Amino acid sequence: MDNSTRLQYLSAMGIDVWVPRASEENAAMEDAAPEVIEDSWDILQAEMLACQQCDLCQLRLQVVPGSGNQQADFLWITEAPSFEDDQQGLPFADHSGELLTEMLRAMQLEREDVFITHIVKCRPPDDRDPKAQELEACEHYLQRQIALIQPKVIIALGRIAAHKLLQSKAPLAELRVTEHEFSGIPLQTVYHPAYLLRSLNEKSKAWQDIQRALTLFEKIK
Repeated sequence: MDNSTRLQYLSAMGIDVWVPRASEENAAMEDAAPEVIEDSWDILQAEMLACQQCDLCQLRLQVVPGSGNQQADFLWITEAPSFEDDQQGLPFADHSGELLTEMLRAMQLEREDVFITHIVKCRPPDDRDPKAQELEACEHYLQRQIALIQPKVIIALGRIAAHKLLQSKAPLAELRVTEHEFSGIPLQTVYHPAYLLRSLNEKSKAWQDIQRALTLFEKIK
């Protein structure tokens, strides 16, 4: 999104942008140069809520930006909002959220300790996989969230999140046992809680993945 479009979004949302006053000797140069806006959660949130960069904006009830600790050590990223997420505006508002909460408790964490978000911020119809255009439209939002949070470890939940972040089509069974990085941040792939609820015998593997994520965090500490 270019800077002029961002300014239009912020103006429409009633958000004022602070721009430092230029010194007299540099005033002319500053007036001619494009404005540079330091990113913030308020700016990013406003842009996401007003976003119309793909067709999902016509179908959503609301945008689901993510929730949790904005300075979290662990950033959990999954594919797209579910029907319940779209209704409540929060990630993992459906039945799989209970298992996610238990996975966090196994790490001695609560939801408030981590940040949880989606690669695509709006729900695709019928919970289908996000299309390439939709993934591309939301890509810079996720990048900016990562830059603001500066997490120590990223956890990719499920096949779609893992494939997008790692630019790989390898099976999740292979990706989960290999160390990865995204933008220089250690990344661990984990089976999605919805999949684990359908495949109860795989739950032990999720515990292995969680232990790998904790090991990555300990190495950084």
